[in-house]
This record gives sequence, structure tokens and C-alpha cells, in this order.
Amino acid sequence: MRKILLLCLFLLGCTSFAQEKFNAVVQNETTGLPMPSVHVLNLTQVIGTITNQKGVFEIEAQPNDTLYFSYLGYKPLKIAVTNDMIKFGNAQFNMTELAFALEEIIIRPYQLTGYLDIDVRNAPINTARRYSISGLPNRGYEAGNRNPGAISKALGNLLNPADFLNNIFGKNPNQMRKLKKMREDDEIKNLLVSKFDRQVLMQLLGISRLDIDDILRNCNYSDAFMKEANDLQILEAISKCYEEYRILQL
Repeated sequence: MRKILLLCLFLLGCTSFAQEKFNAVVQNETTGLPMPSVHVLNLTQVIGTITNQKGVFEIEAQPNDTLYFSYLGYKPLKIAVTNDMIKFGNAQFNMTELAFALEEIIIRPYQLTGYLDIDVRNAPINTARRYSISGLPNRGYEAGNRNPGAISKALGNLLNPADFLNNIFGKNPNQMRKLKKMREDDEIKNLLVSKFDRQVLMQLLGISRLDIDDILRNCNYSDAFMKEANDLQILEAISKCYEEYRILQL
């Protein structure tokens, strides 16, 4: 009985530790002013939050967890949580503004005649099929030259044992658990819907931009989709592709 009681106390202590909150403040490195609405992600536990008007945030964290800070126009920041940060709770993190150099943009006008019948015939035709994904209610994107249906995807995977999906999904099941948690966290989804650079996805999944592009190509998503979709749409596309891949392995 005593051993059971000690075990229960030990497990309770571990649970309390795992759910410990970590508090800190985010500031502008140049001005020293607090930064509200900064997205803070715990990459290890796959949870997110944002800073309040005073630049303060609170998030569950353990020592050695990795925090990722993201704010438009600022350099992303990655920090490893230490025991002192959690113990004293007075950590301050500074974010640095990015300097953008505007490039020259050349606008090439369409050669329109003003006559609808003629202009329609001269307009380029895109023969790719269109599809939609979650997070994109009223628009669609073109698929690649291959049939985007499940049958062609199945054949493509079965006939290609070195398929990139096998390397990513088959050998890294922990990444797919993270993928599921990302889709369940509202703060992470709110961040991804405003992102187009794939940086957060790369950090959370631990893969490169090239890996993400290769996954999407193997899943028959077009280059147009890969260029135009936000990170939340990319997350949904990868998730759907993985679900189809899992069916092939049954």
C-alpha cells in the first residue's frame, strides 16, 4: 500500500512539472518597448500562444524545450528553455527588425484588343484540373499534369518504392504526431494562416523547404499551389497526403 501511495505521489509530481507554466516578456531589441501579438510556439510540445499588450506571454514548458518566436517584419527567434527561466520567471527576449530591400518590379501589360471574342481566344488556357482544400472555402488550385485522384496516387506510390513520402512519413512517425497536434492547436493555426514562408512548418516538423516541396509534388499539388498557398493550407495538404499514404500501407 505504501509503495502504491509513493508511486501515486511521484506520478502526481511529474504531471505537475509537465504542466508548469513559463512566463516571460518579448521586447523590441532597438527600442526596448514591449511587443504585443508575438506568436510564441513550444516546438517540443507543439503548442502556441501570443504575447499580450505588455509583451508578456505564458506557455507550458519544461527545461530543454525549444521556444520559437515569430512576428511579421522581425527575425524569428529560437530559444532553449533552461531551469533558471522556469524557476525565476523573469526572462526577457529581444526581437530584431528585418531590413527589406525593395526590388524593381516590371509590369508587362496583356496585349488586349478590346474585343472580347478575340481576347478570349488569345488568352492562355490552363488545362490542369482544379481542387480545393480545408481553409480555402471559395477558391481552388490547379493540380499537376497527373490525375489528382486517389487511384493515380495509389499507383504512383506502389510503383515507386523509393517515393519521397516513404522517406518522410515512414521513417519519421514523430513528425506525423506533431502534424496532428499542429492541426488541433488554434494559436498555431492562427499563425500559419498568415504565413507564406514555410519557416514555422520547417521548425515544427524538422524538415527543409525542399522536403516540403517534394512532398507536395509527390502528392500531385501544382507549382501554382505551392507558391500561392499559405502555411495552413500547406499543412492541410500534407495532412491529407499522409492520410492517403497510411491507407496504402494497410
